[in-house]
Amino acid sequence: MHPVLRNWRIWLALLGIGIVSGTIIYSNYLAKKIAAEERLRVQQWADAQRFIAASAADVNLSFATQVITEQTTLPVIETDEKDSIIRYVNIEMATGIDSLVYLEKMRKQFAGENDPVVIKLTGERPIFNRYYYGDSALLKQVRYYPLVQLMIVALFIVVTIVSIQQRHKAAQNLVWAGMAKETAHQLGTPVSSLEAWVEMLMEKNPQENIVQEMRRDVERLKLVSDRFGKIGSTPQLEKVDLVTQIQGMVDYMKRRAPEKVHFELLPDDTPIAPVAVSPLLFDWVIENLLKNALDAMDGQGNIRIAMQQQGLQVVIDVSDTGKGIAKSAWEDVFKPGYSTKKRGWGLGLSLSRRIVEQYHGGQLFVKQSEAGRGTTFRMVLNA
Repeated sequence: MHPVLRNWRIWLALLGIGIVSGTIIYSNYLAKKIAAEERLRVQQWADAQRFIAASAADVNLSFATQVITEQTTLPVIETDEKDSIIRYVNIEMATGIDSLVYLEKMRKQFAGENDPVVIKLTGERPIFNRYYYGDSALLKQVRYYPLVQLMIVALFIVVTIVSIQQRHKAAQNLVWAGMAKETAHQLGTPVSSLEAWVEMLMEKNPQENIVQEMRRDVERLKLVSDRFGKIGSTPQLEKVDLVTQIQGMVDYMKRRAPEKVHFELLPDDTPIAPVAVSPLLFDWVIENLLKNALDAMDGQGNIRIAMQQQGLQVVIDVSDTGKGIAKSAWEDVFKPGYSTKKRGWGLGLSLSRRIVEQYHGGQLFVKQSEAGRGTTFRMVLNA
């Protein structure tokens, strides 16, 4: 991955961690402050209840009454010494339920949220009533706010990273296409010149084997130039017989492979439907897979190409008896620049996957590989 992209991800992650950490610290501070204020309000409400119960008839109760009536937000359940429920406030009772069972459930829930306020009542002997209370809606919002913000920040980071990756990928695609078209342009002039020279030699020595081989190699160069010229452009797809198409590429590679390498093309017993492909680009994919197989076998072994129709798809397996690929590298082999060879840019399989997926809507992946026993690449195309 590009260093700039990695730095972006690191800085975004640090920014997100900083925002969330600061929010959690401040939210915890606010939650503790609000919790202390709410406990004080319950304490004052309970004291007002006790004051009213213990006051004489001629005592002014307006302040205590005001404290009680203004407490309209915190749910409170009052119990006696035996924890039997005496009264409750700010708790809505749903119809059709057992109120005592429901209140007992709420009392246990409140006990888990906050320690009850204990008030000593006057009388012949000390009596202690308990006031269980739950968190207000404001306190719950303050406590859950960091989690909400964490999800928002995480979503922001994910969206930003995906956006950066997409732009980076788009830029890479432009570089690929530009490089391919420039290569095709640079090859065009010398290939045209070679064609002319070969034609002149053909007129003088039409039966000369060397001239015939030169002609085939020039045609090959022209084919390579045409392939690069099609990268980045929408290819014209046409229905072709894949067995015939692949057989042509196998025949080409046979002439250039060591004698101890054996090729085998195994089409399915059932007919295989024609598939819409770009013949030039499809041949390039098969050529890259066969070259990859040859490089893995060190001059001897078997290359097997199996084809079968599976519903509306055609499956092509290219197997070799080469060195094999470690499972951890099954995806790495399709990355640009990945290569186990001293020579080469490591672009063949990367280009092949791009051609199969982007231009043909198919799939190309490592189906199976085992060290010392070989590898199978699978290509899936829509029929």
